[in-house]
Amino acid sequence: MKVILLEDVKNVGKKGQIINAKDGYARNFLFPKNLAIEATEINLKNLETAKKKKEEKENEILEEAKALEEELMQKTIVIKTKIGENGKLFGSITTKEISELLEKDHGILIDKKKFDLDDPIKSVGEYYVKIKLHPMVNAKLKVIVTEK
Repeated sequence: MKVILLEDVKNVGKKGQIINAKDGYARNFLFPKNLAIEATEINLKNLETAKKKKEEKENEILEEAKALEEELMQKTIVIKTKIGENGKLFGSITTKEISELLEKDHGILIDKKKFDLDDPIKSVGEYYVKIKLHPMVNAKLKVIVTEK
């Protein structure tokens, strides 16, 4: 019997996959637990429609991420802070501070966890901070640290 999986089933298949299952396994295990439905013509069309909608939504999210990447590439964040000897900062600049300044100065809200900063910024200078907007889109934001 051909069935469409509604959930991932260990050692059987992934969600949305069409598989051949034995009649007893389908009727006694997959159907009662809502793990699968029978692969009728109507259900196959519904599956195809759902896949198209999901693909369109993913493409829309990707396009939004690319647009945000273009916008971020043109932005610059200037951080003024206290400086000690040799251009060293008293503290350090973290992703939280960069995120807050980006929202305050440019109105762009990005979670601090999306920033990819290897080490906190501890000296004066110009830095490029990588931001993970989407699995396929990474933006670079210019951050300038100066003396207060």
